[in-house]
Amino acid sequence: METRRTLLVDAFTDDPLAGNVAGVVPDATGLSDDRTGRIAAELGASETAFVTPAGDGDADHRIRYFTPTTEVDLCGHATIAAYATLFADGTVDAGEYILRTNVGDLTVTVTDEGDVWMRQQPPTVEVVDPDALDAERLGDALGIDPAALRDVGADLPVAVASTGLPFLVVPVNFLEHLGGAEPDADAVEALSEEFDVAGVYAFTFDTLEAESTLHGRAFAPAVGIDEDPVTGTASGAVGGYLRAVEAFDGEFPDELRFEQGHFLDRPGHVRIRVGEESDPVEIGGDAVVSLEGELRLPDEGSGDADDDIVHA
Repeated sequence: METRRTLLVDAFTDDPLAGNVAGVVPDATGLSDDRTGRIAAELGASETAFVTPAGDGDADHRIRYFTPTTEVDLCGHATIAAYATLFADGTVDAGEYILRTNVGDLTVTVTDEGDVWMRQQPPTVEVVDPDALDAERLGDALGIDPAALRDVGADLPVAVASTGLPFLVVPVNFLEHLGGAEPDADAVEALSEEFDVAGVYAFTFDTLEAESTLHGRAFAPAVGIDEDPVTGTASGAVGGYLRAVEAFDGEFPDELRFEQGHFLDRPGHVRIRVGEESDPVEIGGDAVVSLEGELRLPDEGSGDADDDIVHA
Protein backbone atom coordinates (compact mmCIF):
# COMPACT_ATOMS: atom_id res chain seq x y z
CA MET A 1 0.00 0.00 0.00
CA GLU A 2 1.34 3.42 -0.96
CA THR A 3 2.33 5.87 1.77
CA ARG A 4 3.03 9.60 1.72
CA ARG A 5 4.94 11.64 4.27
CA THR A 6 2.61 14.20 5.82
CA LEU A 7 3.05 16.83 8.50
CA LEU A 8 1.01 19.24 10.58
CA VAL A 9 2.93 22.50 10.83
CA ASP A 10 1.99 25.49 12.98
CA ALA A 11 2.62 28.71 11.05
CA PHE A 12 3.13 32.29 12.26
CA THR A 13 4.47 31.04 15.58
CA ASP A 14 7.51 29.31 17.04
CA ASP A 15 5.44 27.46 19.63
CA PRO A 16 3.77 24.12 18.82
CA LEU A 17 -0.04 24.08 19.05
CA ALA A 18 -0.25 27.83 18.47
CA GLY A 19 -0.61 29.94 15.34
CA ASN A 20 -2.39 28.37 12.37
CA VAL A 21 -1.92 24.70 11.65
CA ALA A 22 -1.46 23.63 8.04
CA GLY A 23 -1.14 20.21 6.55
CA VAL A 24 1.93 19.75 4.37
CA VAL A 25 2.61 16.98 1.87
CA PRO A 26 6.21 17.77 0.81
CA ASP A 27 6.07 15.40 -2.18
CA ALA A 28 2.62 15.21 -3.75
CA THR A 29 3.87 14.03 -7.15
CA GLY A 30 1.32 11.82 -8.89
CA LEU A 31 -1.54 12.35 -6.45
CA SER A 32 -4.95 12.63 -8.11
CA ASP A 33 -7.42 15.39 -7.22
CA ASP A 34 -9.52 12.80 -5.41
CA ARG A 35 -6.58 11.72 -3.26
CA THR A 36 -5.44 15.26 -2.47
CA GLY A 37 -8.96 16.20 -1.38
CA ARG A 38 -9.30 13.14 0.80
CA ILE A 39 -5.86 13.59 2.38
CA ALA A 40 -6.81 17.18 3.26
CA ALA A 41 -10.05 15.95 4.80
CA GLU A 42 -8.17 13.30 6.78
CA LEU A 43 -5.62 15.77 8.16
CA GLY A 44 -8.41 18.21 9.05
CA ALA A 45 -6.30 21.37 8.92
CA SER A 46 -7.94 24.49 7.53
CA GLU A 47 -5.66 24.10 4.49
CA THR A 48 -3.16 21.50 3.34
CA ALA A 49 -0.33 22.38 0.94
CA PHE A 50 0.54 19.78 -1.71
CA VAL A 51 4.03 20.45 -3.08
CA THR A 52 5.28 19.23 -6.46
CA PRO A 53 7.97 20.32 -8.91
CA ALA A 54 6.73 23.15 -11.11
CA GLY A 55 7.29 21.08 -14.22
CA ASP A 56 7.81 23.90 -16.70
CA GLY A 57 8.64 27.59 -16.95
CA ASP A 58 10.75 29.47 -14.43
CA ALA A 59 9.01 28.32 -11.24
CA ASP A 60 10.80 26.12 -8.70
CA HIS A 61 7.75 24.56 -7.04
CA ARG A 62 4.01 24.15 -7.52
CA ILE A 63 1.63 24.19 -4.56
CA ARG A 64 -2.09 23.42 -4.55
CA TYR A 65 -4.13 24.18 -1.44
CA PHE A 66 -7.08 22.16 -0.19
CA THR A 67 -9.40 22.76 2.74
CA PRO A 68 -11.16 19.66 4.11
CA THR A 69 -13.98 20.35 1.62
CA THR A 70 -12.62 22.24 -1.40
CA GLU A 71 -9.58 23.58 -3.25
CA VAL A 72 -8.64 27.24 -2.71
CA ASP A 73 -6.40 29.28 -4.97
CA LEU A 74 -3.97 30.62 -2.38
CA CYS A 75 -3.14 30.20 1.30
CA GLY A 76 -0.53 32.25 3.12
CA HIS A 77 -0.04 30.19 6.26
CA ALA A 78 0.19 26.91 4.33
CA THR A 79 2.85 28.47 2.08
CA ILE A 80 4.86 29.57 5.12
CA ALA A 81 4.45 26.07 6.60
CA ALA A 82 5.46 24.32 3.37
CA TYR A 83 8.68 26.28 2.83
CA ALA A 84 9.62 26.07 6.49
CA THR A 85 9.29 22.28 6.12
CA LEU A 86 11.37 22.17 2.93
CA PHE A 87 14.06 24.28 4.62
CA ALA A 88 14.14 22.11 7.75
CA ASP A 89 14.42 19.00 5.55
CA GLY A 90 17.34 20.47 3.63
CA THR A 91 15.32 20.34 0.41
CA VAL A 92 15.81 24.09 -0.05
CA ASP A 93 18.50 26.43 1.24
CA ALA A 94 18.09 30.02 2.31
CA GLY A 95 17.32 32.09 -0.76
CA GLU A 96 14.61 33.15 -3.18
CA TYR A 97 12.23 30.78 -4.97
CA ILE A 98 9.46 31.09 -7.54
CA LEU A 99 6.23 29.38 -6.47
CA ARG A 100 3.48 28.49 -8.95
CA THR A 101 -0.07 28.76 -7.59
CA ASN A 102 -3.56 28.95 -9.08
CA VAL A 103 -3.31 32.76 -8.99
CA GLY A 104 0.06 32.85 -10.75
CA ASP A 105 3.74 32.77 -9.85
CA LEU A 106 4.83 34.27 -6.53
CA THR A 107 8.23 34.84 -4.95
CA VAL A 108 9.08 33.14 -1.65
CA THR A 109 12.19 34.02 0.35
CA VAL A 110 13.67 31.82 3.07
CA THR A 111 16.05 33.50 5.51
CA ASP A 112 19.14 31.94 7.06
CA GLU A 113 17.11 31.53 10.27
CA GLY A 114 14.33 29.68 8.45
CA ASP A 115 11.77 32.48 8.47
CA VAL A 116 9.67 32.54 5.30
CA TRP A 117 8.51 35.61 3.38
CA MET A 118 5.85 35.28 0.69
CA ARG A 119 5.45 38.00 -1.92
CA GLN A 120 1.77 38.33 -2.81
CA GLN A 121 0.22 40.18 -5.71
CA PRO A 122 -0.15 43.98 -5.69
CA PRO A 123 -3.22 44.78 -3.60
CA THR A 124 -6.61 45.73 -4.99
CA VAL A 125 -9.00 47.60 -2.71
CA GLU A 126 -12.62 48.48 -3.49
CA VAL A 127 -14.58 50.44 -0.88
CA VAL A 128 -18.09 49.07 -0.31
CA ASP A 129 -20.95 51.52 -0.68
CA PRO A 130 -22.61 51.84 2.77
CA ASP A 131 -25.99 51.67 1.03
CA ALA A 132 -25.07 48.20 -0.22
CA LEU A 133 -23.99 46.97 3.22
CA ASP A 134 -25.01 48.96 6.28
CA ALA A 135 -23.73 48.57 9.82
CA GLU A 136 -26.92 46.89 11.04
CA ARG A 137 -26.73 44.06 8.53
CA LEU A 138 -23.00 43.60 8.97
CA GLY A 139 -23.29 43.72 12.76
CA ASP A 140 -26.03 41.09 12.70
CA ALA A 141 -23.87 38.80 10.53
CA LEU A 142 -20.81 39.16 12.76
CA GLY A 143 -22.63 39.24 16.07
CA ILE A 144 -21.17 42.66 16.86
CA ASP A 145 -23.07 45.74 18.06
CA PRO A 146 -23.54 47.87 14.90
CA ALA A 147 -22.48 50.91 16.92
CA ALA A 148 -18.99 49.38 17.17
CA LEU A 149 -18.84 49.43 13.36
CA ARG A 150 -20.39 52.85 12.81
CA ASP A 151 -17.95 54.34 15.33
CA VAL A 152 -15.00 53.83 12.96
CA GLY A 153 -16.82 53.67 9.64
CA ALA A 154 -16.41 57.36 8.79
CA ASP A 155 -12.61 57.11 8.81
CA LEU A 156 -12.10 53.45 7.92
CA PRO A 157 -14.58 52.11 5.37
CA VAL A 158 -15.61 48.53 4.77
CA ALA A 159 -13.85 47.31 1.62
CA VAL A 160 -13.07 44.26 -0.47
CA ALA A 161 -9.30 43.83 -0.50
CA SER A 162 -7.17 41.21 -2.19
CA THR A 163 -3.57 40.22 -2.86
CA GLY A 164 -4.70 37.06 -4.65
CA LEU A 165 -7.59 35.96 -2.44
CA PRO A 166 -10.28 38.58 -1.65
CA PHE A 167 -11.64 39.33 1.82
CA LEU A 168 -14.28 41.70 3.10
CA VAL A 169 -12.36 43.97 5.48
CA VAL A 170 -14.37 45.31 8.41
CA PRO A 171 -12.95 47.77 11.00
CA VAL A 172 -14.23 47.53 14.61
CA ASN A 173 -13.71 50.17 17.26
CA PHE A 174 -12.50 48.18 20.30
CA LEU A 175 -11.08 44.73 21.06
CA GLU A 176 -13.89 44.11 23.54
CA HIS A 177 -16.41 44.12 20.70
CA LEU A 178 -14.23 42.16 18.27
CA GLY A 179 -13.41 39.56 20.91
CA GLY A 180 -17.08 39.17 21.78
CA ALA A 181 -18.17 38.61 18.16
CA GLU A 182 -20.60 35.72 17.69
CA PRO A 183 -20.90 35.36 13.92
CA ASP A 184 -23.87 33.84 12.17
CA ALA A 185 -22.11 31.42 9.80
CA ASP A 186 -24.98 31.37 7.31
CA ALA A 187 -25.11 35.17 7.18
CA VAL A 188 -21.33 35.46 6.80
CA GLU A 189 -21.40 32.88 4.04
CA ALA A 190 -24.16 34.83 2.28
CA LEU A 191 -22.05 38.01 2.49
CA SER A 192 -19.06 36.12 1.11
CA GLU A 193 -21.06 34.94 -1.87
CA GLU A 194 -22.62 38.37 -2.46
CA PHE A 195 -19.27 40.18 -2.48
CA ASP A 196 -17.34 37.29 -4.07
CA VAL A 197 -14.85 36.96 -1.21
CA ALA A 198 -13.33 34.06 0.68
CA GLY A 199 -14.51 35.48 4.00
CA VAL A 200 -14.68 38.42 6.37
CA TYR A 201 -11.63 39.84 8.16
CA ALA A 202 -12.62 42.09 11.07
CA PHE A 203 -9.94 44.08 12.87
CA THR A 204 -9.29 46.70 15.50
CA PHE A 205 -6.27 48.86 16.33
CA ASP A 206 -7.01 48.08 19.99
CA THR A 207 -4.44 45.31 20.56
CA LEU A 208 -3.34 42.91 23.27
CA GLU A 209 0.36 43.56 22.69
CA ALA A 210 1.90 47.01 22.43
CA GLU A 211 4.12 46.08 19.47
CA SER A 212 1.18 44.87 17.37
CA THR A 213 -0.39 47.08 14.71
CA LEU A 214 -3.84 45.53 14.94
CA HIS A 215 -5.82 42.53 16.17
CA GLY A 216 -7.71 40.55 13.55
CA ARG A 217 -10.25 37.76 13.30
CA ALA A 218 -11.12 35.96 10.04
CA PHE A 219 -14.39 34.16 9.37
CA ALA A 220 -14.64 32.04 6.20
CA PRO A 221 -17.52 29.55 6.38
CA ALA A 222 -17.96 29.79 2.60
CA VAL A 223 -14.75 27.75 2.21
CA GLY A 224 -15.44 25.50 5.18
CA ILE A 225 -13.63 27.50 7.89
CA ASP A 226 -15.85 29.06 10.54
CA GLU A 227 -12.87 30.98 11.95
CA ASP A 228 -9.26 30.85 10.81
CA PRO A 229 -6.71 31.29 13.62
CA VAL A 230 -4.02 33.30 11.76
CA THR A 231 -4.59 34.25 8.13
CA GLY A 232 -1.69 35.14 5.85
CA THR A 233 -3.61 35.95 2.67
CA ALA A 234 -6.05 38.18 4.53
CA SER A 235 -3.20 39.90 6.39
CA GLY A 236 -1.54 40.87 3.12
CA ALA A 237 -4.84 42.16 1.76
CA VAL A 238 -5.45 44.20 4.91
CA GLY A 239 -1.95 45.64 4.70
CA GLY A 240 -2.82 46.91 1.22
CA TYR A 241 -6.14 48.19 2.52
CA LEU A 242 -4.46 50.22 5.27
CA ARG A 243 -2.27 51.98 2.73
CA ALA A 244 -5.16 52.58 0.32
CA VAL A 245 -7.39 54.21 2.95
CA GLU A 246 -4.46 56.18 4.45
CA ALA A 247 -4.99 54.66 7.88
CA PHE A 248 -1.83 56.19 9.36
CA ASP A 249 -1.01 59.83 9.80
CA GLY A 250 2.33 60.67 8.22
CA GLU A 251 4.70 58.01 6.90
CA PHE A 252 3.43 54.46 6.39
CA PRO A 253 5.27 51.98 8.66
CA ASP A 254 8.05 49.91 7.07
CA GLU A 255 6.64 46.76 8.66
CA LEU A 256 3.30 45.90 10.24
CA ARG A 257 2.61 43.23 12.86
CA PHE A 258 -0.85 41.68 13.04
CA GLU A 259 -1.90 39.56 16.02
CA GLN A 260 -4.62 36.94 15.60
CA GLY A 261 -5.86 33.66 17.03
CA HIS A 262 -5.90 34.60 20.71
CA PHE A 263 -9.65 34.04 21.03
CA LEU A 264 -9.15 30.51 19.69
CA ASP A 265 -6.24 29.81 22.07
CA ARG A 266 -3.90 29.69 19.06
CA PRO A 267 -2.07 33.03 19.18
CA GLY A 268 0.12 33.98 16.27
CA HIS A 269 1.61 36.97 14.50
CA VAL A 270 1.99 37.92 10.85
CA ARG A 271 4.59 40.40 9.64
CA ILE A 272 3.58 42.50 6.63
CA ARG A 273 5.57 44.77 4.35
CA VAL A 274 3.61 47.06 2.06
CA GLY A 275 5.35 48.98 -0.71
CA GLU A 276 3.85 51.60 -2.97
CA GLU A 277 0.33 51.15 -4.32
CA SER A 278 1.39 49.06 -7.32
CA ASP A 279 4.02 47.01 -5.45
CA PRO A 280 3.50 43.46 -4.22
CA VAL A 281 2.78 42.92 -0.53
CA GLU A 282 5.01 40.60 1.51
CA ILE A 283 3.91 38.54 4.49
CA GLY A 284 6.33 36.70 6.74
CA GLY A 285 6.63 34.47 9.75
CA ASP A 286 8.11 31.33 11.16
CA ALA A 287 6.68 27.85 11.67
CA VAL A 288 7.17 24.73 13.75
CA VAL A 289 6.29 21.07 13.09
CA SER A 290 3.75 19.68 15.55
CA LEU A 291 3.13 16.24 13.98
CA GLU A 292 4.93 14.13 11.36
CA GLY A 293 4.19 10.70 9.96
CA GLU A 294 3.30 8.48 7.02
CA LEU A 295 -0.24 8.40 5.65
CA ARG A 296 -1.36 5.13 4.05
CA LEU A 297 -3.44 5.48 0.90
CA PRO A 298 -5.88 3.05 -0.66
CA ASP A 299 -5.14 1.85 -4.17
CA GLU A 300 -6.56 4.02 -6.92
CA GLY A 301 -9.85 2.61 -8.17
CA SER A 302 -9.88 -0.35 -5.78
CA GLY A 303 -13.13 -1.46 -4.17
CA ASP A 304 -16.13 0.75 -3.46
CA ALA A 305 -15.10 4.43 -3.51
CA ASP A 306 -17.16 5.01 -0.38
CA ASP A 307 -15.17 2.35 1.46
CA ASP A 308 -11.70 3.39 0.32
CA ILE A 309 -10.90 5.60 3.28
CA VAL A 310 -7.50 7.09 3.99
CA HIS A 311 -5.87 5.52 7.03
CA ALA A 312 -3.60 7.45 9.36
